[in-house]
Amino acid sequence: MTGTTRSSNGLDDRRKRLLFRCWHRGTREMDLILGRFADAEIGILADLELKQLEDLVGLEDPELYPAFVGDTQLDEQYRTPLFERIKLFRNLDKPL
Repeated sequence: MTGTTRSSNGLDDRRKRLLFRCWHRGTREMDLILGRFADAEIGILADLELKQLEDLVGLEDPELYPAFVGDTQLDEQYRTPLFERIKLFRNLDKPL
């Protein structure tokens, strides 16, 4: 997969921006982690989860990627249930 498979049609502006930002991180690995999650979940995230995703997207890839692969931990404010959902999604979404 090289990019989003989800159309932004029908999404509000906030979700459209987040979907774009998840797929345009700067590193391919992070595009795939956050972009695939956003494709699957952006339409059903609650307001609190959208805020948590916005906070995660605001972090730099060198800080965020190691936390997703288990090499480091993020500051406590970022270790939310949404962060754990993304990590779980990443593990479930890996090619066999």
